[in-house]
Amino acid sequence: MAEATMSAYHVAYERDVSGWWVASVRGVRGCHTQGRTVDEARRRVREALSLFVDHAASAKLVDHVKLPATVKRAIREYASLRRRADAEDKRASAAARRAVRVLRGGKLKMSARDAAALLGLSHQRVHQLAQSER
Repeated sequence: MAEATMSAYHVAYERDVSGWWVASVRGVRGCHTQGRTVDEARRRVREALSLFVDHAASAKLVDHVKLPATVKRAIREYASLRRRADAEDKRASAAARRAVRVLRGGKLKMSARDAAALLGLSHQRVHQLAQSER
């Protein structure tokens, strides 16, 4: 068995004409496998690599799934929108904590149920937000 001294193996996944995903390890001639799904091919590629290198079980594998340009654009758009939504969620959580603090504290001293009704939250969530402020 040949021993390569690579720190990471790059694996290309490409759909063949019959609909199977072919996984090929770059830089390791003849090392390839296939699966009906990318996940199945990913599981099998380590076994195929073990025929070529001794440390296949612990080797780092870096996936490169080949996709049409339209699919890549759709994935990039989703990832961008997801990052923005996550940032907005953090801002909304901070605003909810501030709102709970001013509704429950100061002169108002509102009950959790009243604050929840005004914020459109459950009273349990208001309690959680109040606890996170402490």
